[in-house]
Amino acid sequence: MDNNCSNIIHHQHETRATSTITIKGILSLLMENIDENLDGGSKRVISLGMGDPTLTTLFHTPKLVEEAVSDSLNSHKFHGYAPTTGLLQARIAIAEYLSRDLPYQLSSDDVFITSGCTQAIDVSVAMLARPGANILLPRPGFPIYELSAAFRGVEVRHYDLLPEKGWEVDLDAVEALADQNTVALVIINPGNPCGNVYSYHHLEKIAETAKRVGTIVISDEVYGHLAFGAKPFVPMGVFGSVVPVLTLGSLSKRWIVPGWRLGWFVTNDPSGTFREPKVVERIKKYFDLLGGPPTFIQAAVPQIIANTEEIFFNKTIDNLRHTADICCTEIKDIPCIVCPYRPEGSMAMMVKLNLSLLEDISDDIDFCFKLAKEESVIILPGTAVGLKDWLRITFAADPCALGEGMKRIKSFCQRHARKL
Repeated sequence: MDNNCSNIIHHQHETRATSTITIKGILSLLMENIDENLDGGSKRVISLGMGDPTLTTLFHTPKLVEEAVSDSLNSHKFHGYAPTTGLLQARIAIAEYLSRDLPYQLSSDDVFITSGCTQAIDVSVAMLARPGANILLPRPGFPIYELSAAFRGVEVRHYDLLPEKGWEVDLDAVEALADQNTVALVIINPGNPCGNVYSYHHLEKIAETAKRVGTIVISDEVYGHLAFGAKPFVPMGVFGSVVPVLTLGSLSKRWIVPGWRLGWFVTNDPSGTFREPKVVERIKKYFDLLGGPPTFIQAAVPQIIANTEEIFFNKTIDNLRHTADICCTEIKDIPCIVCPYRPEGSMAMMVKLNLSLLEDISDDIDFCFKLAKEESVIILPGTAVGLKDWLRITFAADPCALGEGMKRIKSFCQRHARKL
């Protein structure tokens, strides 16, 4: 194992400098640890670490989506700058799309176009930052929130997600952590990294809790509608009349176009808190600093949303259900890895590592680095998402590669099994 790489991550974790850890950074270090001469160089790398569905042959961007962008570009009408808040026709289309699932109608004034959901995350934290502010983040979660908070000088307070309750929010912890300086409660639904989908009832309780402690909710819905279990996807904006909600999303996952960087930052607030002139002006001024996605991609959004057929979405859901099933079935045959909750959405799941059944494996980071070196399989250590001695496995992969990857993980675990 490359001790320098693992020591960097261990040092960051031990000093609680989670704000410096990124998923892409750790995956890059794991890739550097791959032994290219393994089995004479014949063992191909299988990555189950990155949530990019375009890296597989299983998920395809619809042709009509590509044609919409091509038509937009070839019209020669969209080579100039877009308004900093986004093209009006794109904002109208996104407002109408999101309003389908809400008990009220959004307007284009509620929608701001961002460069992917990552920029929407940073905008939401930046908008709320002030001296002494703190933000409540889920553990495990998505480390970009910690990174953004660190840059903005916002204190991070973690509440736990409860695996025994389908990774629901620990609402008692939220109430204990919140104070007069809490600017937001962040939820991710469908869940990354856990693969959970929150019920209507649980989202209602989250809204009521946020209202009680006097904060707003930031709802990260980048995996919106990618739900394949018993519970349907319910947007947090349904409860916008209970508590103000900032909804973050993008085309990336549902339309299989993460590289297009077309995201949105949306105010779900029928009571009008975010419509106060000072608040609106602050948001607009901040967007003057930003560069959004290319104008011709924004111009294609109305056609993309209007013309994508339900059969495409259903196929994506069926594929994710199938690959999640493969993952769960294979894990049953690996004694040192336990899946406490079968994923019902998104593209990833969390599994628990039982180190007592393994020899010469010190923790999740050590496991992942040795696995990369010995088996050319990449999975993400749970430390990267805030949960030590867990693993995040991305199941949005080709079934053959996923099956082969899980078999290599099983072989690795057998080789390192503690002798009884």
